[in-house]
Amino acid sequence: MTIRPLGLDPTHCLIGGVWRAPASGAGLPLHSPSDGAEICRIARGDHEDIDAAVRAAGSALTGPWGHATAAERGRVLFRIGQMVLEQVEELARLEAMDVGKPLTQARADVLALARYMEFYGGAADKLHGQTIPYLEGYTVYTLRQPHGVTGHIIPWNYPMQIIGRSVGAALAMGNACVLKPAEEACLTALAFGEIARRAGLPDGALNVVPGLGVEAGAALSGHGGVHHISFTGSVGVGKRIQQAAGQNVVPVTLELGGKSPQLVFADADIDAALPFLVNAGIQNAGQTCSASSRILVQRRVYDQVLNGMAARYAALRAGPALDDLDLGPLVSPRQKEIVEGFLAKGADLEIAAQGQIISDAPAGGAYVAPTLFADVPPDHILAREEIFGPVQVVIPFETEEEAIAIANGTDFGLVASVWTESGARQMRLARQLRAGQVFLNNYGAGGGVELPFGGTGLSGHGREKGFEALYGFSVLKTVAALHG
Repeated sequence: MTIRPLGLDPTHCLIGGVWRAPASGAGLPLHSPSDGAEICRIARGDHEDIDAAVRAAGSALTGPWGHATAAERGRVLFRIGQMVLEQVEELARLEAMDVGKPLTQARADVLALARYMEFYGGAADKLHGQTIPYLEGYTVYTLRQPHGVTGHIIPWNYPMQIIGRSVGAALAMGNACVLKPAEEACLTALAFGEIARRAGLPDGALNVVPGLGVEAGAALSGHGGVHHISFTGSVGVGKRIQQAAGQNVVPVTLELGGKSPQLVFADADIDAALPFLVNAGIQNAGQTCSASSRILVQRRVYDQVLNGMAARYAALRAGPALDDLDLGPLVSPRQKEIVEGFLAKGADLEIAAQGQIISDAPAGGAYVAPTLFADVPPDHILAREEIFGPVQVVIPFETEEEAIAIANGTDFGLVASVWTESGARQMRLARQLRAGQVFLNNYGAGGGVELPFGGTGLSGHGREKGFEALYGFSVLKTVAALHG
């Protein structure tokens, strides 16, 4: 099989507006999660390619891109968004084949990417400074200016969405970007680079260099010509990136995952909650940083909730991405091995229900049956560590205080949800739960391009999405004029 996204040669990098082979000429195989077959080969960029990309980005800042007005930047982003919408089906198929997610979910990611471009296109000229009352004879004001060259190291689970929320915001602020997509799934990142080029983004404003994390990713995070790093991925890699960037005193935005709880109280609308309880855990086969992997349920309704979730689990089906079932495969055999290792550690637990892998699923695919565990102790490894697979645990609690203690009892703090009809309880828990986002009687709020996203603790720091991302991708300058 040979895949050429938008007619591109995937063994090339986009550097300075030109598609070219990596300096070493080396490539990497890209395999289908659905059947294990090789899809194509991609470029194995390294430090030489990253250096060329950073220099190209720096040149863009002294050229047309650096002199573009905010309104002009916005128009380019709008054009990119429109061109993404014109390629919905091709991009969705690429993402489904590459990542392994069902086609419907991949299509939603394409629409989200377009929406990010629209949002940040409209926001580009609406980030204003302030005037500050000061001493007699002074006028003081603030400016928001770009960092300069920004590095974007994105994961394999949601390439398009994360490109939208990081690269989109960085470009809106006038930065020039170097994008290093994950080696497991980079086809839509390459396609996005070509779309941006065709939409009129000046040469060098966006550079795309695929490659291994230990080579291209490490070179980008430690490059002295980069002024800001955005990374989404594992805690371990995030720590290394922050250490590398710290050598250059470069700010870093980290989004590192979670162990996000949903708290279900006895007065909740259980029927309304059930679809959210399950879907938030198995979307993209559970390979979602904000996945809800812990379900905390008050004892009085525990059996009702558990039985309702179990019935939904029993109906779940996993199969090839293009079959468009409830779940696709995991991204790789390695990820399957990790998830199966966690399942083995749950051998002492009660399995309340499992979904099914369809009988004709290819043997080479990285499939894991979605699994629901019941009566899980809060200190069990499956209740504390991020699994990144279609696994959820249900934990009983008695009181509100106990629920808060369990919910906050991990090192992560990304997302939480509360199901209750009590407005007072909603307000109390929204403040007390340790999470960057708290949803009341819902989960995820439909994606929420406009909603600031990020975490605390091992979930990272900094905020993406919404206007907060623009603040993160800019530097605040204070200007004080003495005029008498």
